[in-house]
Amino acid sequence: MLGTIVNALAIVVGSLLGIAFSKGIPENYRETIMHGAGLSVVLIGLKSAFTSDHVLVVIISVIFGALIGEFLKIEKHLEGLGAWLEGKVVSRSGDSSSIARGFVTASLVFCVGSMAIVGALESGLTGNHQTLFAKSILDGVISIVFASTLGIGVIFSSVAVFLYQGVITLTAVFMKSSLVPETIEQMTSVGGLLILALALNMLKITTIRVGNLLPGIFLPLLYFVVCQIF
Repeated sequence: MLGTIVNALAIVVGSLLGIAFSKGIPENYRETIMHGAGLSVVLIGLKSAFTSDHVLVVIISVIFGALIGEFLKIEKHLEGLGAWLEGKVVSRSGDSSSIARGFVTASLVFCVGSMAIVGALESGLTGNHQTLFAKSILDGVISIVFASTLGIGVIFSSVAVFLYQGVITLTAVFMKSSLVPETIEQMTSVGGLLILALALNMLKITTIRVGNLLPGIFLPLLYFVVCQIF
């Protein structure tokens, strides 16, 4: 869990720095920075999406993941949590920035990436935290950019990262036999597609409910288990 704890702290520090810097950044600069961040996230998503050669498994995982996510209304629950946080912060500080948007956007970017999946798995399987340490540096820098444009909501994504990566790490400890390289590659590819979708949303090209696609990341693991049984 050490890597996950460091990652969460890096986001907190980066967010605080971003909030401090945001006061002196003109609106046109913020918009351009956000566009640059969006394009960078596109690159990250594309690189991850091409990790696996088993395209059919990736496609099926995304489709069935979408069905599960829509049924569970994951995106709605994430936005509801963000709105609840926004109400708490606004009532105490009077800050009317879109905390919900910052929380949801940052949480998805930090959680669905290949480094989040692979790093958390490595942490649980081998005790190697190097990938998560590297991710901590990247997330810290990205959180500075996000917090300077999206506001204080970004800092709350550190909790989502801690819970998400922590669960993956603990799960890996108990499912070592099922987490073969092929399965990890498929999970990474699905995560890459979700990052790409999120980037398109950031650039205001689409309005994809990325949160409802999250279950797809874990379906390659289910596919492997089913194949082993039958």
